[in-house]
Amino acid sequence: MNKLLALLQILGALALAAIAAVTIGNMVMMAGMPDTISVVNLLIGVVVIVPCLLAIARILLRRGLAGLRKHRN
Repeated sequence: MNKLLALLQILGALALAAIAAVTIGNMVMMAGMPDTISVVNLLIGVVVIVPCLLAIARILLRRGLAGLRKHRN
């Protein structure tokens, strides 16, 4: 059961990292919009969301790897 939880944490970390990458790509594509207010709101949202996603992904990855290492021993 612990190994399954560790693998799910690693998969969750990879999914969150992929979501962060897609969000950054969306920001790059939307930065050329003519509506200034929308671009400013987008940048503020991305500045908040991407670091949060990456921080949670890092925590999940570390926990998952620690769980797999503990299971091997």
